[in-house]
Amino acid sequence: VQLQASGGGLVQPGGGLSLSCIASGGTFTDYCMGWFRQAPGKERELVAAISRGGTRTSYADSVKGRVSISRDNAKSTVYLQIRNLKPDDTAVYYCAADYTVTGAVTTLAHAYDYWGQGTLVTVSS
Repeated sequence: VQLQASGGGLVQPGGGLSLSCIASGGTFTDYCMGWFRQAPGKERELVAAISRGGTRTSYADSVKGRVSISRDNAKSTVYLQIRNLKPDDTAVYYCAADYTVTGAVTTLAHAYDYWGQGTLVTVSS
């Protein structure tokens, strides 16, 4: 499975951004999809994840209320919308795919099987 993330860039504090990740090479509905981020000097952390069918989601406490994850299975694409961006949101954002036979949401990075190349989000005035 290949994952191609896009949509990063420079955003002012308080602004919003929408990231996209297109998957290819596999059956998209076989995978729980997640967005992770890694800031300089910090460990990679979960931002949000969504189940295969899109009915279950999980969000990190640090972004809850400001972030929405969604997926379009017909387009093999997962989205991440971030609102009210803060400087602490500055990081490389990665999409990831976890092959699963259940409808559960995977929240642990090491459980994910495939990773995209990342897209940089910089929040600065």
